[in-house]
Amino acid sequence: MIRTLIKWALFALALILIAKIVPGIAISGFVTALIAALVIGLVNILIKPIITILTLPINILTLGLFTLVINMALFALSAYFVPGFHIGGIIPALIGSILFSILSMIINASGKLIPV
Repeated sequence: MIRTLIKWALFALALILIAKIVPGIAISGFVTALIAALVIGLVNILIKPIITILTLPINILTLGLFTLVINMALFALSAYFVPGFHIGGIIPALIGSILFSILSMIINASGKLIPV
């Protein structure tokens, strides 16, 4: 339970870092980042598998590159649902989704190192 809360806070900090780095992405505060991290997680759990299966032929044709488009769209969809989390275009959404994926991999890999 503690490990999950720590990872949730780390995902929120990752979103704040992305907002500082990428122009066009804005988060109003830490609480908004926590809510956005939760919404991104829920969207990835509930909607991403369905979208991935429906777009499988396009994904095969593009050798998996269409997954970037799916991640970008779901990242932007999460911003649509969270007040205070704003993405100002396609390019910031693409860069933000790529950075969030990389940071999520690092956070999930380091989750084994948290001694809780």
